[in-house]
Amino acid sequence: MTGRLRLIAAAGLAAALILAVALASWGLGARGIAADFGARLLPPSPAHPFGTDHMGRDLLARSLHGLALSLRVGLAAAGLSALIAVAVAGLAGLGRRADAVAGFVTDVMLALPHLLLLLLLSFMLGGGTAAVILAIAVSHWPRLARILRGELRQVMAMPYVETSRALGRPRRFVLVHHVLPHLAPQLLVGVLLMFPHAILHEAGLTFLGFGLDPSRPATGVMLAEAMRHLGAGRWWLAVFPGAMLLALVLAFDLLGGSLRRLLSPAEARL
Repeated sequence: MTGRLRLIAAAGLAAALILAVALASWGLGARGIAADFGARLLPPSPAHPFGTDHMGRDLLARSLHGLALSLRVGLAAAGLSALIAVAVAGLAGLGRRADAVAGFVTDVMLALPHLLLLLLLSFMLGGGTAAVILAIAVSHWPRLARILRGELRQVMAMPYVETSRALGRPRRFVLVHHVLPHLAPQLLVGVLLMFPHAILHEAGLTFLGFGLDPSRPATGVMLAEAMRHLGAGRWWLAVFPGAMLLALVLAFDLLGGSLRRLLSPAEARL
């Protein structure tokens, strides 16, 4: 019961954050995007709770715009990465040779330095939103694919699957009707745990200059701009956007972890 309550609380928190960010960014309009040089670098105040940046833009509104953008990028990247993981793991059900190919490709991708692969892919694709989504998706699927592949091989050895195959059902039918439903919980947990990593890597790539365009209201852009002003004591430029990004990531990490503990009897007993 405790696990269910934890899951409900985490899901409620994540849903509330998504709803708040989406509604706030939608209702803000140009606030936080349009420059106001008469209000440059103001500290936190009732008029500007998070202060303003070097172009006079309200930092609270800009942070909400950035989180909304991160949510869209993270959702697209996590979904695309999950599709790649399912496709690669599905090869394990098509025979030994296909399984060997899937295992080899997964091991090669896991052996590559993660951050370096992200930087190279983003640079090769020319930067921008689409490049960041593709770079994160292509670099994040191997761990989920390895888990799904192991589960798939286990399910393929189950008596009901062997019975279905003995009755003449083709491999594709077995995969779609018997195996994939069994993998759905693992896939859901994998996507939820991948989502915060995608958001963090989007912010990291943008911070390093390989991600989103500097004109976009992205959290990585705000943190990169804040580095030029921290020495002058303008701490609010980095603290508030970073704290909001951290809260969003921790909420989804809590949701994914709670769901994993609920679905895994071994972890639920810990």
